[in-house]
Amino acid sequence: MVVLTTAVSAVPSQPPSGAASRPHVRAPELVGDAWWNTGGRPLTLAGLRGKIVLLDFWTSGCINCLHVLDELRPLEAEFADVLVTVGVHSPKFAHEGDRESVAAAVARYGVEHPVVSDPDMSLWQQYAVKAWPTLVLIDPEGYVVHVAAGEGHGDALRRVIQELVSLHEGKGTLRRGPLDWTEAACVAAESAASTGADGLRFPAKAVVTAEGRILVADTANHSVAEFASDAETLLRRFGDGRRGAVDGAFDVARFAEPSGLTLLPTHIADEVGYHLLVADTANHLLRGVDLRTGAVRTVAGTGRQWRDGDDSGAALEVDLTSPWDVRWWDVAGGVVVAMAGNHTLGLFDPIRGTISRFAGTTVEGLRDGPVDEAFFAQTSGLAVAGERLWLVDAETSALRYVERDPGSADEDTPRFVVGTAVGHDLFTFGHRDGSAAEALLQHPLGATVLPDGAVAVADTYNGAVRRFDPATGEMTTLRRGLAEPSGLVVTDSGVLVVESAAHRLRPLADGGGDEAATARGETMAGDELAVRRPPTVLAPGQVRLSVTFVPPPGEKLDDRYGPSTRLEISASPPELLVEGGGVGTELERTITLAEGVESGVLQVVAQAASCASDVEHPVCRITRQDWGVPVRLDPDGARGLPLVMAGTPSE
Repeated sequence: MVVLTTAVSAVPSQPPSGAASRPHVRAPELVGDAWWNTGGRPLTLAGLRGKIVLLDFWTSGCINCLHVLDELRPLEAEFADVLVTVGVHSPKFAHEGDRESVAAAVARYGVEHPVVSDPDMSLWQQYAVKAWPTLVLIDPEGYVVHVAAGEGHGDALRRVIQELVSLHEGKGTLRRGPLDWTEAACVAAESAASTGADGLRFPAKAVVTAEGRILVADTANHSVAEFASDAETLLRRFGDGRRGAVDGAFDVARFAEPSGLTLLPTHIADEVGYHLLVADTANHLLRGVDLRTGAVRTVAGTGRQWRDGDDSGAALEVDLTSPWDVRWWDVAGGVVVAMAGNHTLGLFDPIRGTISRFAGTTVEGLRDGPVDEAFFAQTSGLAVAGERLWLVDAETSALRYVERDPGSADEDTPRFVVGTAVGHDLFTFGHRDGSAAEALLQHPLGATVLPDGAVAVADTYNGAVRRFDPATGEMTTLRRGLAEPSGLVVTDSGVLVVESAAHRLRPLADGGGDEAATARGETMAGDELAVRRPPTVLAPGQVRLSVTFVPPPGEKLDDRYGPSTRLEISASPPELLVEGGGVGTELERTITLAEGVESGVLQVVAQAASCASDVEHPVCRITRQDWGVPVRLDPDGARGLPLVMAGTPSE
């Protein structure tokens, strides 16, 4: 997720001659609570002088941040002798600020570059960062020369780095060669780097076959593990354990951070030739597994991450973006896909071999209503209860659902609507039980329907399993003290929790039975937890909102076929925004904020098309940025809201 916070300082202005021109701003020193991948010793900019330093401001629960980790890997390899990447982990959620949580994230996502924990947002504020993720380039002399918020900046960064290499090699200020680390090993917490006794490593979800075997998405082992009904005896694996996208037999196939699993109905499986569908998250693919032969094949996705444009059509020709969970739903006539990467739900038809947008607009937020108008926020877990599809939205800490629109009962093609049971917005979270209106979750990743019809929620960042009763609208806590539970599955012997950061499957009930699953659980009168940054303070009335986009070196805005930019603005609650909402082609707009509304979230989506300059057949790309801007209104607040997609610091 990309979120703007706090009152902003000056945004980058148009540079006189590209990102590698005269430096502007001296980079603040690196400080933090703990370091990883440096042998435990802190790094300093003085010690990195002569290197190009790339700071990646990220937080572990943000899907856009995870995308950037993958985008940076080829750059780190290409410029290994001149570039040092430093991940600055600046948390949104309370749990993300814990040292153990950061250590687990470093291990889970295979981060090999140095990482510093910034729990108090000190570096975030010193660098005037406003969004997750944000990339800051520092030149070999210690000056900030380029800033880019969001994802999809890999090619632009390559050009800027190439310019910096050329410039500083000519000046004699570039230092090539490996750094002299004190130790080469990662110093992540031992528990985070280890695996469970059954060989699991940060598992995500699980399903149970008709024969009682348990299939587990073994995320950090890049495979799917199959256990006997005792949930302890490992029978076989699908995938050779190495990160990749390879089809074939069970022992040669490869996945990349698989997460969601669903079993197809028998008659569907017989027709398509595979039984298990896997959300192969980091590959941006759906994979089919034949449980008889063990063969794995790609059934949806191109392997490219969706950026913009059509997301419906022949399944193998459509780009996907971080599918996080999958669930067969008879009512919809296919597999619903939680497309976490662009905050939508997809619908995959295995028989026709097609995929289409089922719900969502790609705007990140919480808005109910018809599926084609609803906002989601990194949907990460799905569960089916007959006519209702339950889902958890991680970034709004919400339990939501999709069901038929009652008004379409007599229509040949049903219409669907979205509702929210528990949850408020992008910045309200905690651990509190009680009525649906008062209950709070913290970044939940999984859900299942219990035998009594209640919904169990893997309340990941609270380390708990929660129970929501649709009949009474009450939420309780079934179990606490778990290590990042991310999935739940009902078996004949009870409910199993996929305890991700403990690398294991664990019975929900201490004795392994289902008594805890059918009990009401305890009621916790917990508090709302605060986001670690204050909101942006704006004045009610007219506010000038502007987005700066500076094309990377060698590119210009592409206006060959009309306007090259697009800006969409909405608000939660809607009454926050009196005028200025909707879609336009200019990246500046005057909006009017309501008198009498204390706070809310502005949702801003900006887009710019750029192409290589002075080339007959230019390579073109679209840069897209999504912000959720938490605001507090005050008569003395700012009358301007500047945002930046990419640019260089002003003098």
